[in-house]
Amino acid sequence: MVKNSFISLISEKENRGSVEFQVFSFTTKIRKLTSHLELHKKDYSSQRGLRKILGKRQRLLTYLSKKNRGRYKELINELDIREIKTR
Repeated sequence: MVKNSFISLISEKENRGSVEFQVFSFTTKIRKLTSHLELHKKDYSSQRGLRKILGKRQRLLTYLSKKNRGRYKELINELDIREIKTR
């Protein structure tokens, strides 16, 4: 899943408002909510919260991909979020 060195690097950062830290924290919340929803399928308020967090993370990733493509690719690889589509 997530590499330990990357977790320690992000958690030790002083800039907690950085895009990488925000995406990291949203990813951990998403994983927790996903495991919760596997047990409680009819928890609709948690489903709504999950969709909101997914949207926030998607907007941050879009911003990062426009500003700095290298940091975006590194973050995607380290967090194992998705496969990078090559053109």
